[in-house]
Amino acid sequence: MKKKSEAINNLGVKKGILGLEPSFEHRYVTNFKKIADLVKHCRGLGLKMVLTQGSWDMVHIGHARYLEEAKRHGDFMIVGVDSDDKVKARKGPDRPVVPQSERLEMLCHLRSVDAVFLKNTKDQHWALIRAVRPDVLIAVSDTYSSKELKDLKKYCGEVKVLAYQAETSTSAKLRRLQIGMAGNFERILVPRIMEAVEGTIEEIKDKSGQKPKKDGKK
Repeated sequence: MKKKSEAINNLGVKKGILGLEPSFEHRYVTNFKKIADLVKHCRGLGLKMVLTQGSWDMVHIGHARYLEEAKRHGDFMIVGVDSDDKVKARKGPDRPVVPQSERLEMLCHLRSVDAVFLKNTKDQHWALIRAVRPDVLIAVSDTYSSKELKDLKKYCGEVKVLAYQAETSTSAKLRRLQIGMAGNFERILVPRIMEAVEGTIEEIKDKSGQKPKKDGKK
């Protein structure tokens, strides 16, 4: 299989979404009509379409390796990006750490990513998959159930399940950060809190030990 850069070079394309520059303006596809038109155009050029999806919060080496491996299965790769509301609903009120605008743009700077698309909570189930109908859909082992994998064959030429590409995750990084912060709080704040509490207790003792002032009135 030809690499995407070789395929594009043969077509003589140097700029825009089919070019090699990481242009967010060209690579961010804003609606389903445009994504369908893009897919139709790419297929007309003989390009094999790859789709993968995720949150991509705090992009790390595992993400980069996963996307690079996913791209090996085709010529043009579209990456679905969960909106802030969608991530919050799945992973909790403290996520995402990085807002959707930055996550979208960051992915465009990875050489393996050809186009990005924002997935919203209001979108219908598998809306992006059905719009793209990829030749290859890339996922990890815990993304879809066995039944869902069978159902996806109606919309995809092939579903390829990849292993995680690194022994790390955004959640794990956040847990380490929280543990580190907790350690710092314990080391710095606890002594200060105890000092303040002890000082307050001594002050209360001193005040309670004072004799009441005599009133001049009988």
